[in-house]
Amino acid sequence: MLKSIDVFGLQLQTFGIFFALNFLCWAAVAARRLKELGKPVDWAYEMLFVALIGGLIGARGYFLLQNWDDVKGDVFGSLFSGGGLIWYGGLIGGVIAMLIWAKWRGFLSLHLVDIAAIGLPLGYAIGRIGCQISGDGDYGKESSLPWAMGYPHGAVPTDPGVEVQPTPIYETLSMGLLAFVLWNLRDRFRPGVLFGFYLVGAGIERFLVEFARRNDLVVGFMTAAQVESLIMFALGVAWLLFMRARGGGQLVASDAPAPQPKDAKRRRPATA
Repeated sequence: MLKSIDVFGLQLQTFGIFFALNFLCWAAVAARRLKELGKPVDWAYEMLFVALIGGLIGARGYFLLQNWDDVKGDVFGSLFSGGGLIWYGGLIGGVIAMLIWAKWRGFLSLHLVDIAAIGLPLGYAIGRIGCQISGDGDYGKESSLPWAMGYPHGAVPTDPGVEVQPTPIYETLSMGLLAFVLWNLRDRFRPGVLFGFYLVGAGIERFLVEFARRNDLVVGFMTAAQVESLIMFALGVAWLLFMRARGGGQLVASDAPAPQPKDAKRRRPATA
């Protein structure tokens, strides 16, 4: 585990480094897509700044709300303490900030939500690499699986000799794959459809990985994250149904490249 890196006497937290890296990669994706859409590439830097500020405020605020009993005695001090960022809060804060920016720039469109649909899982996957390297407590339950591992020197260490499921690795692989698939589908579906796919995919991923994590149950067999994931999944399905109805039953872009038959490369034009 590597909780921090010393750079000329300055201690940089590993998770913070990957947190920043995920926003940089998000901006790179946005810049590429904006260029494809004929929009100013410089907007990507504005989106980076706005999403970063909104995400930090949302992630920190959500943490304070979830841990109100522990922080209510010193809200101001807890607000500026070093730890405590929650993904769903960051998502909400980032979305609100981006909507305000998009309204200002006149880019409040379905293309914007599709850019987010690719950037969000990519950023999540990169962020989980930081969780894995720093051992910040996002690992799973005790396990005897061949790939189980311990985090004895992590920011939130496991007990000596105890091995757990490396759930950050699961999430990096699954969400990275989701981002890759959505990027390659960006021109095959009507604007807005990718965002529905993201909500469905992200909801399924988090719901399933929670069975391996250590979070407390809040409703029956489900954790708070699983309840939120079901809501995300339901919103994704509703969004796709709305997009289908809005497009006359079609989700595929009218100018999408037609799929080629599997044996197209083997065919040769007939000779006269």
